[in-house]
Amino acid sequence: MNGAPKPMRRSVMDRYVGGVCGGIAEYFGWDSTATRVGYVVLAVLGVGSPLLLYIVLWAVIPEREYY
Repeated sequence: MNGAPKPMRRSVMDRYVGGVCGGIAEYFGWDSTATRVGYVVLAVLGVGSPLLLYIVLWAVIPEREYY
């Protein structure tokens, strides 16, 4: 291991809208469905501004590049 942190990227394979939840799940090694359900639960409970947060993450996290 070189000790360099791996970059967070939006998923291009596991996505429904922008690949944000899929990318977060890949980064942390979580199940992508559980990540999406957790996001929806937080949105329903009114934690923060979920739509705004998703849009910001979509704009900030770069898309993974597959060749």
